[in-house]
Amino acid sequence: MAETAQADTGEAGAGKQPRSVRVVLLALMIAMMLAMLDNMIIGTAMPTIVGELGGLEHLSWVVTAYTLATAASTPLWGKLGDMYGRKGSFMTSIVIFLAGSALSGMAQDMGQLIGFRAVQGLGAGGLMVGVMAIIGDLIPPRERGKYQGMMAGVMALAMIGGPLVGGTITDHWGWRWSFYINLPLGAIALVAVSAVLHLPKKRSQARIDYLGAALLTVGITAIVLVTTWGGTEYAWTSARIMELTGIGVAALVGFVFWQTRAAEPIVPLHIFRSRNFTLMSVIGFIVGFVMFGATLFLPLYQQSVQGASATNSGLLLLPMLGAMLVTSMVAGRVTTNTGRYKIFPVLGGALMTVGLFLLSTMDTDTTRFTSGLYMAVVGLGMGCLMQITMLVAQNSVEMKDMGVASSSTTLFRTLGSSFGVAIMGALFNHRVQDVMAERAGALGSKVTESSAQLDAASLAKLPEAAREAYQHAVSSGTHGAFLLGAAVAVLALVASVFVKEVPLKGAGPQAADAPADGEDRASAKTPVTGAV
Repeated sequence: MAETAQADTGEAGAGKQPRSVRVVLLALMIAMMLAMLDNMIIGTAMPTIVGELGGLEHLSWVVTAYTLATAASTPLWGKLGDMYGRKGSFMTSIVIFLAGSALSGMAQDMGQLIGFRAVQGLGAGGLMVGVMAIIGDLIPPRERGKYQGMMAGVMALAMIGGPLVGGTITDHWGWRWSFYINLPLGAIALVAVSAVLHLPKKRSQARIDYLGAALLTVGITAIVLVTTWGGTEYAWTSARIMELTGIGVAALVGFVFWQTRAAEPIVPLHIFRSRNFTLMSVIGFIVGFVMFGATLFLPLYQQSVQGASATNSGLLLLPMLGAMLVTSMVAGRVTTNTGRYKIFPVLGGALMTVGLFLLSTMDTDTTRFTSGLYMAVVGLGMGCLMQITMLVAQNSVEMKDMGVASSSTTLFRTLGSSFGVAIMGALFNHRVQDVMAERAGALGSKVTESSAQLDAASLAKLPEAAREAYQHAVSSGTHGAFLLGAAVAVLALVASVFVKEVPLKGAGPQAADAPADGEDRASAKTPVTGAV
C-alpha cells in the first residue's frame, strides 16, 4: 500500500488521489469535527450539567479550561510533529482527547469536570494542528485547494449542527453522552490513521525547548484569561486584570527573546521573515476576531430583537455559513486550476468589511430576510479567507517547519477569537447598559446589572416597556460591535494588498519558476514528503 513520496506527488499533480489518501482525509475530517464540535455541543448541555453537578459559580470554567488548554498546547503539538513525526503526535492527541472525553462523561462534580475538560483541551490542540500539517505533507498546495470545501463544510456543520446535536443528545440520552459520543467517532479516526497513514519517521536529536514551552504557556494562559475575565468576572482596570496583563506580556517578551537562543525553538522566528507568512498570521487573527464575534452576537440579536427561538437562531446563521462554504469551495477550485490566490484575500477582506458594516446598520425593524442578506455578504468574505490563510502560510515555509507554521496560524486565529469576543463583548455590554438606563431608568439598570445578555425566559418576564427598551439596547449594542468588526476587517484588506503571489508547490511548470522574492524560494522548490 505504501508508495513513494514522488508517486504521491505525481498523482496529486494529475488531480487523482489514491483511495488510501481519501481514507486518511476522511479520518482527518472526523478529527477536525471533533475538535470544533465539542464546545458547541457542551454549550447546549450546560444547564442540565449544572442542574445535576451544581457549581453554578464555576460554570464558565467548563469552557475556559478547554479553551486555555487548547490554545496553550497548540504550538507544542506543531513542534512535536516536526521533531518526532506527525503520525505519532497526531494519534497521541486523539488518544488524549478521547481519554478526556471519557473522564468528562464520568465526572461526579464540577471540579472533576473542569479538570477533565482541560485534559480534553490538551488533546484538541493537537487535533487541529495535526489535520492541517498532515494535509500539508500529503497534498501539494495547488491541489490542496480542492479540499478547502471539505474543511469549510466541517466548520459549517459544527456551527449549525452542534447546538442541535447537543440538545437532542441531552434530551434523549443525558448530558454525559455529549462527551461519550466522541469515543466511537474518535476510534474510527484513530484506526484509519493507524492503518492507512504512512509518513517518514523522524527522530530529532535535539531536546524539547522546555523553557520556551513554559514561557509560551504562561503567556497564552494569561492573555486568554484577561480576555475571558475582563469586563465580566473583573473590571478591566482591576488589579487582577492588570496583574495578568503584566504576566502575559512579560512571559511573551521572554519567550521571543529565548527563541533567538534555543537550539530547537518552539516557534522558529525565521518563519516570520516570510512576508506572506506574517501577513497570513495577521489576517488569521482578524478572521478569528470577526467570525467568533459574529457568531456570538448574531444569535443574540435574532433572539432578543427578531424573536427567534434558540434553535432557530442557530439555523438563521445558514446564510452566512452557507455562503462561506460555497465560496471556500469555489476559491479552492480556482486556486487548484490556476495556481493563483491573491485575489481571494483581497476580495475576502473587502466583502467582510462591507458585510460587517451592513450588519452594523440593523435596528429593531430589520427583517430576517435583510439580516440574512447581510450575513451572506460576511460569509462570502470569510469563505475567501478561511482556508486560503492556511494554504498560503504553509506554502511560505519549508517542509521541516510545516507543523509550526500550521500551529502558529491556528494559534493566531484562536487568539483573535478570544480578543474578538472580549472586546466586542465589552463594547456591546457597555452600550446595552447605557441604553437601558436611558430608556427604562432604574428598572433598566436593574435588569442588566448582572448581565447585558438575557436569555429567552428572562426576557419574557420583563414588562412590555422594559422589553422594548432592551430590544433597542441590543440593537444599539450590536451596532457598536459590528462597526468595530468592520474597522478591524479593514486591516485584513490592507494586509491582503501586500500579499505576494508566490507559485504554489506542486503547481506543475509554474512551480519550477523561481519566486520573485528570495524569502520564499526554498519553500517553492521543496518537494512534498510522505507517502500513503
